[in-house]
Amino acid sequence: MKAALYQVDAFADRVFEGNPAAVVPLESWPADAAMQAIAAENNLAETAFIVPEGEGYRLRWFTPAVEVDLCGHATLATAHVLFTHLNHTKSEIRFETRSGTLVVKREGDLLAMDFPAAVPKPYPAPDAIADALGGKPVVWLKTANLMAVFGSEADVAALAPDFRALGRLLAPVNAGLIATAPGSGGIDFVSRFFAPAHGIDEDPVTGSAHCTSVPYWAKKLGKSDLVARQVSARGGTLWCSDAGERVILRGRCADYMKAEIFF
Repeated sequence: MKAALYQVDAFADRVFEGNPAAVVPLESWPADAAMQAIAAENNLAETAFIVPEGEGYRLRWFTPAVEVDLCGHATLATAHVLFTHLNHTKSEIRFETRSGTLVVKREGDLLAMDFPAAVPKPYPAPDAIADALGGKPVVWLKTANLMAVFGSEADVAALAPDFRALGRLLAPVNAGLIATAPGSGGIDFVSRFFAPAHGIDEDPVTGSAHCTSVPYWAKKLGKSDLVARQVSARGGTLWCSDAGERVILRGRCADYMKAEIFF
């Protein structure tokens, strides 16, 4: 078989920032093992696969190691490919996924994703995980992922985790880890995201993690519209809204590559 492959930098104003994702449009599903092998070959945080379904598309996401339930940046990249390269003329796109129906709309020069909120709950301080993370959070919380809240952006930026130890400790709870703190200079909050148990030591910009961090910071800061910055080496900006049981995540994309793959 052969298929087109687009590599897109999501949550990016220009190429070489944000989070790279591969997008593979298909007419029908190949074997799961083939999609996992393509994702491993790409060796990006996520490879997205879409097949037309009903009025929209079925969307699936694979890391180099596993299929995942939700991925923000690869969803943004997929919508960008459909709007920009595959002549999707409607103002919104509906994706059917493991996490339900996800809708992406155009909002000026931004793409806006409607995702389920995941309100975090208090979690007993996991001292061993803090040691592997390399910092002492002021608050621990949990949804599907753990979230460590720090006092300052500098605390989050300075983290240098022991990824082998962190992966070993996160594997039993099948979780990634969000490190977050208040922002400054027009940025409401910052974050980093670590998922060594899922084959990704640090993800450059993580849309799905903001399903947890946005409800937390909206309540903490007393505002529903927030600007978030993921302070990884590549970095990326998200314009976010807390909408109760949903969160709206907005960003831009930059094209890096179009290719044809054979498998």
